[in-house]
Amino acid sequence: MTEPPRRVAVTSPRTSAVRRPPGRQTLLALDEQDVVGELLIRSLIRAQLLLGLRLAAVFGCLLGGLPLLFAVAPSTRDVQVLGVALPWLVLGALVYPSLVAGGWLYVRLTERNERDFVDLVERS
Repeated sequence: MTEPPRRVAVTSPRTSAVRRPPGRQTLLALDEQDVVGELLIRSLIRAQLLLGLRLAAVFGCLLGGLPLLFAVAPSTRDVQVLGVALPWLVLGALVYPSLVAGGWLYVRLTERNERDFVDLVERS
């Protein structure tokens, strides 16, 4: 039987080279507010703005659509659910929890944008 080949460790010839911490140049660009840093900050602000506008548009359509729904279909105003008129039930029991859920979603997504930004800075 033949002996299995001996393992060989492959290493970099620059093992004694000083390693720089990740993101050092990008952090300097952010601190010095040069063109790269300005572009990075602008991209973060744009992402946060677009997220806020999208969420505002969704809730604007949903909340703005309720009066339109009740105006277009007047029979929905007369519907009773557990002795409460449907418009009051929708406005009192569905709108506020959906606004809280929308706020929670907005915070989660903005934090994700910020984490992605930090990851981008640390990688470069």
